[in-house]
Amino acid sequence: MTIAAAVKSYIDGRGITYDLINHYQTGSSHETAQAAHIDEAHMAKAVILHDNEGAVMVIVPGDTWVSQSAVQQALDRPLVLAEESDATGYFPDCDAGAIPALGPAYGMETLLDNALVSMAFQYIESGDHRTLIKISGRDFLELLSGVRRGRFTSSD
Repeated sequence: MTIAAAVKSYIDGRGITYDLINHYQTGSSHETAQAAHIDEAHMAKAVILHDNEGAVMVIVPGDTWVSQSAVQQALDRPLVLAEESDATGYFPDCDAGAIPALGPAYGMETLLDNALVSMAFQYIESGDHRTLIKISGRDFLELLSGVRRGRFTSSD
């Protein structure tokens, strides 16, 4: 796999250009940033929270943690972090733990942390543990137009 089918369809369907960056297989966003020789803060990391109403994707910089309380307050829902095995079910064309930060490609409610809105480029998982998608910040925001923005990271 190089790029998940849903992600490729979503990006290509909007006429957005991107580059694929191959790297050795990794198991975390920190390792991926090191392998791809990029700043971890420029990686848009997808974190999945859920409750009895369904799942929500929160997109934050790769070097931060999601603040569950900030998300719960923004949505007025008792969301909890999804286990990797639960999260995988929402992304059938992706490897476990390699979730692309494009919730709308999967019809998922999505929140975007404000720290990512001013970047010249974003790097996101492609759906496997060996490839990143490099996309301009402007195009990334276009792909996420209409999603809720706010501060969803923890200072811990």
